Amino acid sequence: MNILDKIVARKKEEVASAKAKTSIKALEFFPAFKRDTYSLKSFLTDPNKSGIIAEFKRKSPSKGIINDKVTVEEVTTGYAKAGASALSVLTDHDFFMGHEDDVIAARKVNDIPILRKDFMVDEYQIVEAKAIGADIVLLIAACLTPDEILSFAKLAKSLGLSTLLEVHNREELDRSLNPYLDVVGVNNRNLKDFSVSIETSISLSEVIPSEFLKISESAISDTGTIKLLKSHGFNGFLIGENFMRSTNPGLAMAEFVKGI
Repeated sequence: MNILDKIVARKKEEVASAKAKTSIKALEFFPAFKRDTYSLKSFLTDPNKSGIIAEFKRKSPSKGIINDKVTVEEVTTGYAKAGASALSVLTDHDFFMGHEDDVIAARKVNDIPILRKDFMVDEYQIVEAKAIGADIVLLIAACLTPDEILSFAKLAKSLGLSTLLEVHNREELDRSLNPYLDVVGVNNRNLKDFSVSIETSISLSEVIPSEFLKISESAISDTGTIKLLKSHGFNGFLIGENFMRSTNPGLAMAEFVKGI
C-alpha cells in the first residue's frame, strides 16, 4: 500500500465520521453555503495578479513538518497582498496537519478564490467545501474513477464551485477530462517515489485541450521555472513549500513575485 492508498483509506474513515456528526442538510445551513463564489478562471487570467495559487501547508508526508509556527490568517493575507491569484488551504487532518477550520479562517480575511486542498473521495466533501467557504475543489485523478470525477465535477458546478483536475501523466489526463472541469493541474511529483520534475508539465502541456486553463504544481522554486512554464502555455502555478519554509511566507512570496 503506497502513501496515496493510505491517505484515501483514512480519508474514507474521516468522511464517515463527518457525516455522522453533520448531515448534508445541516451543511446547507452554514452561512458560507449561500455566498457567491469567486471564479478561479477569472482570477487566473487577471493581468493584475501573479498567476500563483499560494498554499498554506503545515506538513507533508514526504517532508514532515514544514511550518507549524504561523497562522492561516497571517499567511493567506500576506499571500493575497503579494498578488496571489488564489489560495490553497490544506484540510487533511492526519497527513498534512490541516483542518476545515483553516478554510473558514482564511475565508473571513480574504476576497480571492480559495481551493479546499484535500483528497476528495465522497460527494459529501464537495458540499462541505461550499459550506466552509471554499471556491474551488481538487479532484485527483490518481484516486478517482472517471465516473467519480464526472459526478463530483457536476455537483461542484451545480454549487457554483470551480473544479481543478490534478493529473500526473497522460493516462490520467485522457481518462479524466469532462466538460464540467475548469482547470487542469499537472502535478510534477511522482507519487511512487516523491521525485519531482518540471518535465512532467512540459510534456503534457501540448495535449491538454485548449478549453481548459492549465496550472503546474510542485517543483516550482524559482522565477525562471515560471517563465519557462508560461512559454508552454501555463496560466497558473501552485506553490506552497517554497514559501512556507520561510518564517514569513507572505514576504517570501512578495520577493519571489518581483522576479517574475
